[in-house]
Amino acid sequence: MPASRPPLRLLLLFQGMWEEECVAALRRDHDIVLEREGFDSLRWRGLLRLLTFDARRWLDHLCDRYRDRIDAVWSNDDQFGCLLAACMAQRLGLPGADPRAIVRAQHKLLLRRTLAAALPEHSVRSEALPWRLADRRCRSAAAIERAVASLGLPWPRFCKPVKASFSVLARHVVDPSALAAHLRLSWFDRQLLGLLDKPWGQLAGSVMPLPSPADCALLEDPMRGTQANVDGYACRGEVHVLGVVDECMYPDEIQGARHFAGFTFPSRLPLAVQQRVRDVATAAVRAVGYDHGLFNVELFVLADGSVKVIEINPRGAGQFATLYRDVAGIDVQRLAIELAAGITPVVQRTAPTAGAAASFVFRRFDGRPGVQPAATALAWLAATHPRSPLWTEPCSATALRREYRLLGSHRHAVWNHAATDFATLFADGEETARRLFGRGVPEGLAAGGQL
Repeated sequence: MPASRPPLRLLLLFQGMWEEECVAALRRDHDIVLEREGFDSLRWRGLLRLLTFDARRWLDHLCDRYRDRIDAVWSNDDQFGCLLAACMAQRLGLPGADPRAIVRAQHKLLLRRTLAAALPEHSVRSEALPWRLADRRCRSAAAIERAVASLGLPWPRFCKPVKASFSVLARHVVDPSALAAHLRLSWFDRQLLGLLDKPWGQLAGSVMPLPSPADCALLEDPMRGTQANVDGYACRGEVHVLGVVDECMYPDEIQGARHFAGFTFPSRLPLAVQQRVRDVATAAVRAVGYDHGLFNVELFVLADGSVKVIEINPRGAGQFATLYRDVAGIDVQRLAIELAAGITPVVQRTAPTAGAAASFVFRRFDGRPGVQPAATALAWLAATHPRSPLWTEPCSATALRREYRLLGSHRHAVWNHAATDFATLFADGEETARRLFGRGVPEGLAAGGQL
């Protein structure tokens, strides 16, 4: 924050594990006075709260509580925190994104229709089943066959919810029977997904008309290609790109889905391809009307060189924060807070400490929990790579079974690391993975960014 300003009074909604380092540094330097609101909706206490939760009433409560008490409101939460922050900023006259742009970006069917009108060559043909996931017709192959035929869609399809996080229920399906089997969820899972979508749907429906409820199944044309992320920010209508991050996948589909093995930065795509995805991402952000805040755009580069937009996230990719810090010298989260405060940012690049960085994602696919590192291994990691954060995600047996059902894998750890070059990066990763988890780095990382 500019040295001449008093401490920024910041309300942070739904703080996640990726934001803690930046927030702690700002508080230590007396740059912010922090207020926090939010709850963990994936834990039992949060789920119970969702049973009677009304996001519109909570928005009213937060606005009454913090009116004239804060200078900025910020959230990097994908579920409904970003939309809540935008609605709250608009209501209180604080800087923020247009809530309608947030809805256009996060409602995948609305996003597809917006891009089909503005950027047809970069959009993906998509339609939604006309029923919520809890509707029994989602589990009937005959009903699905009739509905998909009426929409004029061929098989196979790629299925995902209209609004969801973490690739929930994302799956390649070859015919109506396969889709019916995929959507044959337990009563508990149907209720869970409905509860998780409800707050976002309440807020989004109050912002603008929606073409479908949030908890419907979206059916897209399947795509094959190289995936990349474009990160940047919008300020006062100007769109700025910070960089391109390669998405690296496990090499094969597992139960019809592809799974992230990690992310690498800087991109190893050819420079001409990088410029193409930057241009498409910039045009897509403008198409949805997103004009204030960080963004992350995920794209496919197909074998013929064409580029398709997968999704637009109207927030920063918190998992990439250390990658940009170490390789580009950019503090993207501080940048996000400056934008939330209405400060026109000057991207100050400190001297990079590395030439390559990765976020290694460790998964299991066999129904079992991930290995948790021994205390001696953690001590070795802290002494050998003190600037490389490790996040482990142990979970209960019940949560583990649910994760396998809805995601097809169990993400049990993420390790972010930077090194002088990619060869050293992957050598460090291999040693660390074997010391911590008894196996090598996820397959697919070394091949990322190649066409």
